[in-house]
Amino acid sequence: MMTLEFFIWGAWLPLVWSYMGGLGFTGAQIAWVGSGFAIASILAIFVGNQFVDRTFSAERFMAGSHLVGGLAMLGLFYTRDFWPFFILMLVHSICYVPTISVANSLVFTHLKDARKEFGLVRMGGTIGWVLASWPLYFVLQGVQEAALQHALSYIFVVAGSASLALALLSLALPHTPPRTVADGATEGLAWFEALKFLGAKPYLLVLFVVTFIDSTIHNGYFLMAGGFLGTIGVKPENIMPIMSIGQIAEILTMAALGFCLKRLGWKWTMVIGVLGHVGRFLVFAFCSQNIPAVIAVQVLHGICYAFFFATLYIFIDVAFPKDVRTSAQGLFNLLVLGLGDLAAKWLFIPLQEHYTINGVTNYHRVFLVPVGMGLIALSLLLVAFRPPVSLNSGSEADKPALS
Repeated sequence: MMTLEFFIWGAWLPLVWSYMGGLGFTGAQIAWVGSGFAIASILAIFVGNQFVDRTFSAERFMAGSHLVGGLAMLGLFYTRDFWPFFILMLVHSICYVPTISVANSLVFTHLKDARKEFGLVRMGGTIGWVLASWPLYFVLQGVQEAALQHALSYIFVVAGSASLALALLSLALPHTPPRTVADGATEGLAWFEALKFLGAKPYLLVLFVVTFIDSTIHNGYFLMAGGFLGTIGVKPENIMPIMSIGQIAEILTMAALGFCLKRLGWKWTMVIGVLGHVGRFLVFAFCSQNIPAVIAVQVLHGICYAFFFATLYIFIDVAFPKDVRTSAQGLFNLLVLGLGDLAAKWLFIPLQEHYTINGVTNYHRVFLVPVGMGLIALSLLLVAFRPPVSLNSGSEADKPALS
């Protein structure tokens, strides 16, 4: 399930920008298509995640969502005009984004020890991304320029086919019904209960703020790294493979996450994850002339993602009541996939423009900003993130929302 879940995303995302440029879309139109995930992450809280917490079984929701989302993705193969393209991508995003939270919740429901086992399961997602994006990238390198645009359109066939395959596989997933009032669920809206729980527990509010900061830094890396590598002498055809070093490292880090989390605990595992971002941008800022160092530091991506974001998802499952866990996952995914992405675009794109003179960007000054943001996030984690000792055993997880 996890392999296919992220295979779908990895098949189209890295190459869709070049494809839309080849269609003649304007920068504003490309930005609107790129905002589909942010829009979907907001809607997911109020619709998709709510349904899984209160109405639909998780596996049925996965099947239906990937069926519709897969058909929308296949439709993009035949679409050349902006408005139909935008609508189909939005439909796919609205169907796909909630399944990330639902997949996490489904996994947590059926694992005996999530802290020990989730990293190994989620590792399948990283493998899926690599299996989708790397072969497509290298295959398309051999395509002549005249035929490249048509060849690029097959990313939608690959992604759509994988989505339909996951829809079929979802019917065989373990039955994961919603939690009813009779089972101890509250009667209110699941997303609203999750939001109230966030406000009632200061350590969760701190984590929410830290997640927003770290998500902005994380998305900023993907916005800026490619252009930065090009300016220091890395050939264009080598940029994607170099950035993918981090995904290979992520596979190894995911495998070791359970071991580290058990020994370090919630706080220090997340601290190391945020430190990964700080360390990477420090190298970018001060060692830009040392290309081997810049390439080597890409391995920190595995630590950045696994030690913070994967740990975050596990912690949410422990800290929130069972009847709102999918909505709680969606609430934090709003930051990871939505608001953090938008904040990165609104912060780092103007920042690069501000420090660009005569076509030359002063990346040293640009990269000091995410370093400072990372240090703020670290300070909040160290000083104000104090989850109760009882969460180490998960004993609060089954309590009513505001007990």
